[in-house]
Amino acid sequence: MAPLVSTIDVARPQDEVFSYVTDPARFAEWQENIVSGHIEGDRPPAVGSKRMTTRRIGFAKRPVTSEITAISPPRSWSVHGIDGPIRAAVKVTVAPLDESARSRVTIELEFEGHGIGKPLVPLAVRRGAQKEMPRNLQRLKDRIEGDA
Repeated sequence: MAPLVSTIDVARPQDEVFSYVTDPARFAEWQENIVSGHIEGDRPPAVGSKRMTTRRIGFAKRPVTSEITAISPPRSWSVHGIDGPIRAAVKVTVAPLDESARSRVTIELEFEGHGIGKPLVPLAVRRGAQKEMPRNLQRLKDRIEGDA
């Protein structure tokens, strides 16, 4: 299946946007179903670093572990889920616009089902993500531009 792709332009410089959009401690501010998040350890994020998030799924809160698979500040980062029945692969790209006065954020999202997750990915997970992504990106824009 092709990845889900969502894009939004933000009136902030690339480095500021990248720092915000890739900080798991800030995810709950702009992502609907995230309760909390952090990078494991006390070193700067790098390939192989673990990203821990707690996600609201229905009425339950579930921990999710992802691994950073690529990082190139302030341009891009990629993570891949390493546990649970539904594992997301996420690629974030932040491109400078207008001589870096603004930025374009593009998020590519793919899902991999394991066990019970296999039938859920095409039936519910992708559909839910397609609806959620535009709202998340608008919330990201509002937060980082200071309009929220």
